[in-house]
Amino acid sequence: MRFFIDVIFLASFLILGIPAYLVLCLLGKVEKWKYKTDLIALRIVQWAFKCMLFIAGTKTIVIGEEHVPKDQPVLYIPNHRSYFDILLLYSRVPGLTGFVSKDSMKKFYLLRDWMKKLHCLFLNRENPREGLKTILQGIENINNGISMCIFPEGTRNKMDGEMLPFKEGSMKMAEKTGCLVIPVALSNTAEIFENHMPWIRSCKVVIKYGAPIDPKTLSRQEQKHLGAMCRDKIQEMLDKNKTLIS
Repeated sequence: MRFFIDVIFLASFLILGIPAYLVLCLLGKVEKWKYKTDLIALRIVQWAFKCMLFIAGTKTIVIGEEHVPKDQPVLYIPNHRSYFDILLLYSRVPGLTGFVSKDSMKKFYLLRDWMKKLHCLFLNRENPREGLKTILQGIENINNGISMCIFPEGTRNKMDGEMLPFKEGSMKMAEKTGCLVIPVALSNTAEIFENHMPWIRSCKVVIKYGAPIDPKTLSRQEQKHLGAMCRDKIQEMLDKNKTLIS
């Protein structure tokens, strides 16, 4: 039942939200209103995501959110087990944040348009040249004060246990801009949906934000293995989170 209600809610939001989206896009063409309209769009989508999480019966434990600065852009680096990871993370970001999504999301009309309004990017994993353009756009976003979030495993991990290897290329946005990296450990999120598709079940999840990593303070060798460093920190947090969901 929760699954059908969430689907109906999302479809209704996308359709009924068309006028709001068009007005925000129109006003956003005026340079002095662009930031404000982007922020309004963010808060609207955050409200929708919070509603969907409420419908799903998701109980969220949040730890370490004080590590996320509110006055500068950052690069979020989370593990990825569920479609709901995006809702959980995006509903809590303090400011403008773009997510790096797979290129196939472009085929979902309306959803795709809201994503573009919110500075989300679409990564083509099959075309290295297009992938580089996406990373360069992410670098530009960060330089313009917009945080970015990328799942460095490259895809949703469908297996319990250890995470997939992190792709070091995911760290380029931090390496080139010098922004802080926020490792994020998401625990038990697959229990919302993926572990018993197509049903959504009420459960407890944990979002744990790690201490920021400043690439500028790392040695050249450490910068080359920033992805592996984040992976180790996230794995450590995931291990500690187990006691909170058992």
